[in-house]
Formats: sequence, structure tokens, C-alpha cells
Amino acid sequence: MPVSIFRVRPNGTRETLSSGIVNPTSMAIDLDGRLYVSSRFEGTIYRVDADGSVATFATDLGVACGLAFAADGTLFVGDRSGTIFRLDRDGHAETFASVPASVAAFHLAVGPDDALYVTGPTLSSYDSLYRVTPNGEVTARYERFGRPQGLTFDSRGMLFVVEALAGSSGLYRIPTEGDPELVLSGPGLVGVAFDAHGNLVVTSNETAYRLPKT
Repeated sequence: MPVSIFRVRPNGTRETLSSGIVNPTSMAIDLDGRLYVSSRFEGTIYRVDADGSVATFATDLGVACGLAFAADGTLFVGDRSGTIFRLDRDGHAETFASVPASVAAFHLAVGPDDALYVTGPTLSSYDSLYRVTPNGEVTARYERFGRPQGLTFDSRGMLFVVEALAGSSGLYRIPTEGDPELVLSGPGLVGVAFDAHGNLVVTSNETAYRLPKT
């Protein structure tokens, strides 16, 4: 079914932006401020304009879920079967890397080292945070997460990852060396992002929380 995409103003006011995409799964904003949305039902990436109009950007991308833009405008797309696609500015796709298939959805973020970081829950007791180099080489950055999901980098280049274990979800900071550090816990956390002012936003299945920068 088509599901609404909402735009939330800084004061928390919510308004419908678009409601024509079937099973929208992940969102990312390009260098020009345009919104891109994946449909895992259709295997399609859509571009959504400020007025809510929708245009097809790329198709035939499997169970398309996670999205992330690199500094040069390259778009990475995670197919839930385990393929990471790399798309140019015209929407032409090529296989970039492979990781274990996910039972839910992939989450992607490009780091200050130009590497792609990937999470995706599996049926295993523990899942990995993967690092993919610009040439497609995959390594496990950390291997002991339980259902890792949303991830993002702050303005200083520090990586944050949400672990969504039932009843014990939390947000972790990933240091350059050593184990993740728990910085926030709460029920049902799934997503994480930083706004333009450095404020942290975390989401559960029902609520978005903003934590002012300190």
C-alpha cells in the first residue's frame, strides 16, 4: 500500500509531503537538497520534489532499502538480499559490494573516510557493522551488535549506531578503536540522524525525539 511521507518542521509540526510511493523504506538527501526514497516493494528509487511530486530515478534494485549519498553525488542502495548497488547521477546502477542478506532492511552511511558503513539485522544472535572501502572491499568493523539498524555520522566524523534488541534498544557511539559506548537507551529505538545545527534526533516506531546539542 502507498504510505505517507511526512515533513516535520523544527517546531514539531507534521505535514504530509507525499503519499504515492508503495512501501517507502529509506530516505536520503542529495547535494542539491533533493529527497530520494526507496520502495522495497517495487525495487525502485524515487526523487521527491519540495511540492511532493514524485519521479522515478532508478529501477530493478531488488528489495531496495538503505540509501546513502557520497560526497561526489554517488548514491548507494542496499538490496535486502545482500547486494549493495552504486548509482551515478543519472540513476545507472552497478553492483558495488555484497554482504549477508538481511531479514529486515539495510541502513547505510558514508563516513569521512569515504567508506560506506552498513548495518542489517539477520537471524543470527549477533550482527556486524560493516565497513566497505571505495573499491568495494568489505570488513566487519564490529561483530557483536544485536539487530543493529539506523546509523549516522556527526559533524566531527563520529559514528553512531542504533541497536534495536527487543526491550533493550540503545544508541551507541563507535570510537576509532575499542568497543561501542552506550550513550542513550530507550524503548523501541530504530533511527538516528543529526540536524544542521548538530542536534541529535532518534526515532522509535512511533515517535521522533530531539536532543539539543550540548
